[in-house]
Amino acid sequence: MQGFARPVSGSGKSPDTPTLVIDVIYEDEECVVVNKPAGLLVHDAPGKHKERTLVDWVRDRYPGLPPVGDDPETRPGIVHRLDRETSGVLVIAKTQEKFLYLKTLFQEHHFEKTYYALVAGEVRTGGVITKPIGLKPGTVKRTVFVKNAKMIKPAETTYTVNGYYVLQGRDGKEKQCTLLTVLPRTGRTHQIRVHLASIGHPVMGDAVYGGKPTKAEGVGRHLLHAYSLCFPVKEGEMATFVAELPEDFRKVLARRKTLDSKG
Repeated sequence: MQGFARPVSGSGKSPDTPTLVIDVIYEDEECVVVNKPAGLLVHDAPGKHKERTLVDWVRDRYPGLPPVGDDPETRPGIVHRLDRETSGVLVIAKTQEKFLYLKTLFQEHHFEKTYYALVAGEVRTGGVITKPIGLKPGTVKRTVFVKNAKMIKPAETTYTVNGYYVLQGRDGKEKQCTLLTVLPRTGRTHQIRVHLASIGHPVMGDAVYGGKPTKAEGVGRHLLHAYSLCFPVKEGEMATFVAELPEDFRKVLARRKTLDSKG
């Protein structure tokens, strides 16, 4: 089964409330799969509410939704999350039974997640990264340098090479880049970004883990996209849901593609 996006908006609560328009890829009585746009937070931090989030869209669209999730007041139906700047496929539960089912699938690694990442530098071959990830003391940043880190957990990321690109850096110099297909085998916070930065190929536009080498003209956010999500939507019924690359990502790739011969 493959979903196809269609625009659906929340109702909003007043004429002055901005209406979020979210592409729905798939929906049934128990869950909804959406294409989260880049720049949209999944949910606010506890005690804060400064901008519209995906959770606001959930509340607008399903005003009679019963309490769903581990923290239904803050994160109703949210089974997993994507970083603010990461676009792509995300599943939301509409019943507590489905939430618990999906949560178990994630915990037992029965979801197959596929991402596209445009990274700095020339990655010669694919590979597997198995570096544990921990929380850097005094920050919200994650790190593979775990000697003094907290909440250390094993992490595994597989990647393959799709093609090579040249972009113009903001300093006017050319920057070589590589488009990767990435499969995170575990689900740690910032896992793909941290792992790729740890091998010297941070995601383009990643100001937190990549810095200056990832800055290029036209790159307004980190270029990481959750392309597909494959899981048993019901017992014994596998489904794959796809969100095509968003326009900003495609525009960057359309600029200059010059190094494919090195593939």
